[in-house]
Amino acid sequence: MEYIYAAMLLHKAGKPINEENLTQVLTAAGVNVDAVRVKALVASLAEVNIDEVIKSAPAMMAAPVAAPVSAAAAPAAESKPKEEEKKKKEEEEKAKEEAALEGLSALFG
Repeated sequence: MEYIYAAMLLHKAGKPINEENLTQVLTAAGVNVDAVRVKALVASLAEVNIDEVIKSAPAMMAAPVAAPVSAAAAPAAESKPKEEEKKKKEEEEKAKEEAALEGLSALFG
């Protein structure tokens, strides 16, 4: 993951994602750099528009927002179904997030 984070950092800084820059970022972070992994990542990202990938996977970037629950507003009998719905929604969001991550992992090998 640190290799991908380094590439994302370079992208955000507007720097080219190449072997030299990626190695420098990883070394500065204290990572023992594997040149083969660096080459593979640079080659994988050569054809990828990172901005488009980020836009197409908003679930991964957005933190889930918990809705405020007022104990006085809902009786105890109604809160149980709401909790079940909330858990179901959280599971669905988690599944979407995992699917998005799997899709991104296919891009980065």
